[in-house]
Amino acid sequence: MRRCLGRPTRPRAAVLLLCLLGASAAAHCADSPAGSASELQQLLQRLGQRTQAQARFEQSQYLAALKRPLQSSGTLSYRAPDHLEQHIEKPRPQLLVLDHGMLSLQLGRHRRSVALADYPQLAPLLDSLRALLAGDLATLQQRFDLQLQGPLSHWQLLLTPRAGALQQQLRDIRVRGEQAQILEVQLAQRDGDHSDMHIEPAP
Repeated sequence: MRRCLGRPTRPRAAVLLLCLLGASAAAHCADSPAGSASELQQLLQRLGQRTQAQARFEQSQYLAALKRPLQSSGTLSYRAPDHLEQHIEKPRPQLLVLDHGMLSLQLGRHRRSVALADYPQLAPLLDSLRALLAGDLATLQQRFDLQLQGPLSHWQLLLTPRAGALQQQLRDIRVRGEQAQILEVQLAQRDGDHSDMHIEPAP
């Protein structure tokens, strides 16, 4: 069943899809400390060679309206150039898919789909996710201030929105990883809600 999604007041779908970055993602840094630029370039080259990736995740979402965090777990998958999936197994089965500009959510027999072009509040963030996966520095620098900490063996990347809809929705995104693998993605929204996802790469 296909339905049109109502216009979301918060980027919930974007938050979920952001965590798909745990499958594989990285970015270059405009103001990198000495010695880090070459390491980021190596990381981008490695990630750019990936055509697909899979991982398991555990996520906690902290919402102001709830006393306890929402816990979920399942699998993530990415297929170049822009196919992303999040299969939530617990607490209830759900499937979230971004493919060729279409965002779909399936819950049981119900399926809702929407074209990202119709949702300007979601499109910039999701396009930024694509840019991270592709190592698209130009797109990232248009939308974020990027700060890298640590060596390639144990690094953290901070993405702070520059302006526009992203800055109104998000405070920042923190991505932690080792070598070419992302291990944790943290997202903080302007309204105080935030999410934390831990990633376990598939063998």
